[in-house]
Amino acid sequence: MKYMFLLYGADGPLPEFGTEEYGRMFEAYRTATEAMAEAGVLIDCAPLRPVSAATTVRVRGDETLLTDGPAAEIKEQFGGYALVECADLDEALKWAATMPAAREGSVEVRPAVHVEVPA
Repeated sequence: MKYMFLLYGADGPLPEFGTEEYGRMFEAYRTATEAMAEAGVLIDCAPLRPVSAATTVRVRGDETLLTDGPAAEIKEQFGGYALVECADLDEALKWAATMPAAREGSVEVRPAVHVEVPA
């Protein structure tokens, strides 16, 4: 079963590139994702640009509405994702707990629905 980890961090800027704090954060994520890759559960993962780079799209009737920023105003910001394939939810939750976002923000774990894409 595939699971999407939605990684949320505290609202605010990330550590500056090149600082010790950035290095510790980068190393913690590298350690977690390498362990998932070595276990064969990691399919894909990536950080996202800051919420200031987001554009939200809504269609109402025939009108497309564009808004700068995230879809929702929340205290934690969606900052990245990981897609994993695990035997069950218990295994997915174990891996989610290894992500640094679980210690500083939260990791939302959601099962993915398999949809056949026509060729």
